[in-house]
Amino acid sequence: MEEEINITEQAVTRKVDWKRFFSHQWVVKNIPFFLFLAVLAVLYIYNGHYEDKMTRKIGATEKHIKELEYEYKTIKSEVIFRSKASELVKAVEPLGLKELTVAPVLLDSIVVATP
Repeated sequence: MEEEINITEQAVTRKVDWKRFFSHQWVVKNIPFFLFLAVLAVLYIYNGHYEDKMTRKIGATEKHIKELEYEYKTIKSEVIFRSKASELVKAVEPLGLKELTVAPVLLDSIVVATP
C-alpha cells in the first residue's frame, strides 16, 4: 500500500519535460501542420474582412434601392396626375388644340376588291 502511495507521489511531483516535446526534430517534423494552421488563420481573417465589406455593400445597395423606389413612386404619381383629362387639356392648349365638343363623324369604309 505504501508503495502505491510512493508511486502516485512521484507521478505528481515529477515535472513534465517540455524540452522533449519541443525539440528541434519535433518542430521540423510538424512544420506542415504549422503552415496549415497559418493558412487557416489567414483565411479566417480574410473571411472577416470580406464579410465586413459585403455588409457595407449590401447596406449601400439597400439605401440605393429605397431611393429608386421613392423616385419611382414620385414619377408614377406625377404621370397619373398629368394623364387626367383636365391636365391634358391644359397641356395641349398652347399648341392650339381644343377638346372636342361634338361627337366625331364616322366615315363609311370603302372596300376595294383586289383582282
